[in-house]
Amino acid sequence: MKVGLVLSGGAARGIAHLGVLQALDELEVEIDALSGTSSGAIVAAFYASGVAPQQVLEMVKRTKLLKFMRPAMSKTGLLKVQKLQDLFGNYLPVSSFQDLNKQLTINATDIKRGETKYFQQGELIPAILASCCMPVIFDPMVIDGESYMDGGILNNLPVEPLVTDCQFIIGSHCNPVNPEFKVRNAKALLERTLLMAIRNNVLLRKDRCHFYIEPPELGEFIGSDFDKAQRLFEIGYHFLISQREDLFKALDR
Repeated sequence: MKVGLVLSGGAARGIAHLGVLQALDELEVEIDALSGTSSGAIVAAFYASGVAPQQVLEMVKRTKLLKFMRPAMSKTGLLKVQKLQDLFGNYLPVSSFQDLNKQLTINATDIKRGETKYFQQGELIPAILASCCMPVIFDPMVIDGESYMDGGILNNLPVEPLVTDCQFIIGSHCNPVNPEFKVRNAKALLERTLLMAIRNNVLLRKDRCHFYIEPPELGEFIGSDFDKAQRLFEIGYHFLISQREDLFKALDR
């Protein structure tokens, strides 16, 4: 049985996906194909290239991600993510989809056509960067003359590439809506608004997963909480471990 794993976007909250993958490894659940967007695309790419979840966690903890982002000084965004290309180039052991150990799909939003673009071949890092370009905050990523933004805008749980190819699909979503949210400032309100809008396109797809993971505790964190990487990792890990019997039952073990 071919098992697929789809990883949502969620900025720093996406670190929880690493904990989920750590748990899957320990539970000996073999993942054959991955699909991810935004931070989920980053995690999926590292895992598909053979880098262990704990290694990626240590990289996140050592690296100050914001220092790799420089002002865009343009009309389309405040920051450029292209400088992250150096970071991924230093840590990713492969540079193309064809060299990965596992099947991988990364999605981004095609700005001109207003539709989702799925990347499955060619250069890996540009596809990752395209998938991570949050609108207004980042300059769009240009690939082959086309401009792309964050894949989560239209599809934050890109399960479609796995549906026809996998007999069992696990969905990992890291953006639960916290019912205790309070409006503290304009930035928090903007993030909350985007979260609710993006979550809506997740709800349209979650039922296509045979097993769905959404740790409610992640609702206490915001997208810039990279300094809480260890805790985010642990939440993803312990949540799946607590659900292992349900997972095995779904897998019919």
